Amino acid sequence: MKNFKQTVFKRLVTTLLLFVTVLQTSLSAAYTNSEITGLTPPKGKMTNEYVQKVAQASYVWGWPMVNIHNRREMFKELKEPGLMGGIVPVAPTNQLSMLSDYIDAGERLVACPNQDVVYGFGIFSLDQDAVVVQVPDFKGRFWVYQIGNQRTDEISSVGAMYQSKPGFYLIVGPDWKGKVPAGITQVIHSDTNLGTIIPRIFVTDDPADKKAVQPVINQIMMYPLSQYDGKMKTKDWKNTSPTIPSPTGTASNGDEETKWVIPEKFYDELPLIMKELPPMPGEEPLYAAINAVLEAGKKDPNIKKIFTKAVQDADKNIVTPLFQFHNYGIKLPYNWTTITNGAEFKDDYITRIAVAKSNIFVNKAAETRYFYQDFDSDGIRLNAAKKYTITFPKGKLPPVSGFWSLTMYNQYHFFEKNDVNRYSLGTKNKDLKYNKDGSLTLYIQSEKPTGDKVNNWLPAPKTGDFSVYLRAYWPKTEIAQGTWLPPAVEKVK
Repeated sequence: MKNFKQTVFKRLVTTLLLFVTVLQTSLSAAYTNSEITGLTPPKGKMTNEYVQKVAQASYVWGWPMVNIHNRREMFKELKEPGLMGGIVPVAPTNQLSMLSDYIDAGERLVACPNQDVVYGFGIFSLDQDAVVVQVPDFKGRFWVYQIGNQRTDEISSVGAMYQSKPGFYLIVGPDWKGKVPAGITQVIHSDTNLGTIIPRIFVTDDPADKKAVQPVINQIMMYPLSQYDGKMKTKDWKNTSPTIPSPTGTASNGDEETKWVIPEKFYDELPLIMKELPPMPGEEPLYAAINAVLEAGKKDPNIKKIFTKAVQDADKNIVTPLFQFHNYGIKLPYNWTTITNGAEFKDDYITRIAVAKSNIFVNKAAETRYFYQDFDSDGIRLNAAKKYTITFPKGKLPPVSGFWSLTMYNQYHFFEKNDVNRYSLGTKNKDLKYNKDGSLTLYIQSEKPTGDKVNNWLPAPKTGDFSVYLRAYWPKTEIAQGTWLPPAVEKVK
């Protein structure tokens, strides 16, 4: 692990000199911005080494934005909101689609889904029009809307933890100069025209609760400002969402997440991304370097080949390892890792791309804290051939004002179907069995246990490595300050 991190940072520092500004917190003692000239466009001939440096820097920088761009490209021609493959909510640009229950285990468009909430999903393109998002009265139920820009940073604070009011929320782009109509509850300003919205509405596994949430879900909608009339629109998501075939050539029906970023296409997509996204402060040298390489590539076809080969190497040696949770984030006791700047990455490009690769669309830390686990307490990779337990002492469940859950993911960070259709345990489960001393033990294994242990069973895949993932929605101070930490995942001896 240590050697891997050293390799990544050495690569980023010595061959991608850009990252002295990118990783300013950890590297500021060693460098100053004025000393970094490695990506300044050369005055003479552009060397192969320089093209490689720019290619790798641009790939680490641009991977998350290309990911969002390509999602928009896939969905923009849809005629109406629906469920792709009958599973995943998708919609045309500037609309959203809602589920009516937990996401199906066959989902492969977004890694690390959960089965604690009813999801929605939409992509907005604010250069076309501002959009209106409806927020119903959730009547005490936990909810949060993740509204993010193209960089996957959140641009709003809308949810139960913010005491957000029901009403109409207007999202406007960086160049919007329109008039806010009467009846708008709040205006949300996006610094990018392209972005995403993901409503999350908590529901227990009680059929009565799933029924009770339907009228609320039916009021969650997004539409262009031109369609706003001040009246709350509704849609029966459960009975009117058509099945939309998955596009040919996607991996959404395979084991892994749909491949949203193709290294071989990155060179041609890069100019589109730079046009969509003005540079953040400090990114101007990178933009100048990329533009210089692209301009030179118009005269020398070999530059594209060198660039693409360097991108392929970066994908293999930098991006792919960041899929593993243990290769990034803050290390905690018992081999857990976490992040504290989810959806607020700013210029932390390493965490941004690591999250985008491994579990894109995380919430801000005030909304959700995530704890990742690939290992048991002895540092051995979690594997289906073993049995494990995790025990929360009495009074030491995750301290939350919303809910908590422990979710099982296979080696591809997705659900693997099991006979009881169970992929997480937590607040939503009302039949968990506590020990005599008040503690709670969860059983993590592929084989069904006996007796009351079944209630506390988190089924593991039948084969291969796996990960467990603890979510704490609306975390309390103990989590924010680090005085509460997850207990060990212990291998059964």
